[in-house]
Amino acid sequence: MKKEYIRVFKALSDEQRLRVLEILCEGEQCACQLLEDLEISQPTLSHHMKILCESGIVRSRRAGRWSYYAIDEGGCKYAIKLLEAVADKSLGQILFIGTARRGLQILRRSQSATRVRAAVKSACCEVG
Repeated sequence: MKKEYIRVFKALSDEQRLRVLEILCEGEQCACQLLEDLEISQPTLSHHMKILCESGIVRSRRAGRWSYYAIDEGGCKYAIKLLEAVADKSLGQILFIGTARRGLQILRRSQSATRVRAAVKSACCEVG
């Protein structure tokens, strides 16, 4: 349980990751667009996106060879609950929240396994 909320606080504790979140507030973005906007290397972006996705605040999807990222509403609600628990001095009492979050992740994986994904072409990602 403790590891789950450590992931959320870690995701929010870096300036570059906060910049990513600001960009994603505008809507889903391709990794290539994030690279251009942030002016960072691809490995650095991958590192930050892994942390954001593991926290649940951001979700990713693949379309062909491109990765797209968006804010995850459920993950953000979980982060809000964590911050509220800190404010209420009840962080140790959020076991139920973590259990509900794990259930949501299992449901999400099940839904994505049954969904047929269409290849999405974006002007920023087309080659040639």
